[in-house]
Amino acid sequence: MSHPILRRRTALFDAAALGVLLLYALLAWSAEGGARGAPLDPVWAAVQQRGTLRVATDVGFRPFAFEQDGQVTGYDMDLAQAIAAELGLTVEIVPTGFDGLYSALVSGRADMIASALPYAPEQGFRARFSRFYFDAGQVLVTAAGAPGAGAGDLTGQVVGVALGSDADTLARRLLRDGGNFVLRSTYDDAAAALADLGAGRLDAVITDMVTALEATRSRTDLRIAAALTSEPLALAFPRPAFRLEAEVNRILEDLQRSGFFATLNERWFGAHTSVLPRQT
Repeated sequence: MSHPILRRRTALFDAAALGVLLLYALLAWSAEGGARGAPLDPVWAAVQQRGTLRVATDVGFRPFAFEQDGQVTGYDMDLAQAIAAELGLTVEIVPTGFDGLYSALVSGRADMIASALPYAPEQGFRARFSRFYFDAGQVLVTAAGAPGAGAGDLTGQVVGVALGSDADTLARRLLRDGGNFVLRSTYDDAAAALADLGAGRLDAVITDMVTALEATRSRTDLRIAAALTSEPLALAFPRPAFRLEAEVNRILEDLQRSGFFATLNERWFGAHTSVLPRQT
């Protein structure tokens, strides 16, 4: 049998927890929502009242978000501005280190994350995610005139990767699964491997989509031959923000249909075709 003091503390804790739940329920069913018999998204209500969408982003990851002439700009910033405009809101940037992005949602400092954020279903206990808007997975880069379009065409070829990168891990897995190519993983970064590819010292390079797009934008002698893995990026919202999520998803669909993403990709990557992943 538990100690009487412990039982009293447990009872007090249960009562406090119940009080918090009741308070949250009261907020969620308050005047604007409860009067209509429908639950209220408290994040959506606050956004509408303020007239601003507070966007957490890690300022320092080109070209998605970086500072230029005293302003935060980039791919994700253009996307956030377009979403806010459709909602009749202005954007308030909340500079946040990448490791603190989810905390910004939980603490109430931000309404949305737009920061080249990989979709992470394991974070579903504290965040909800938008439709995917970009695929940053690993791709195969070859010389522009090289034949072949996939991992199966690498037999006998020399493939470069940055040591310790996701591309390195993928290449070693391909070799374990029966791949028959020469792996050169002595490069400090993907840029060095891509330089050797352009110089003819490699037959192919495996790297992430962002690096590949930036490389092929400035070098017409290289091309993205194939996508090898998928790492979709998504926007994220506080867990209670179901209405905000739905509105943003609607806008993302409209932006995709209108050609907005093709224009965005062209501006920041020089990509003439959309790199949006397939929605599931």
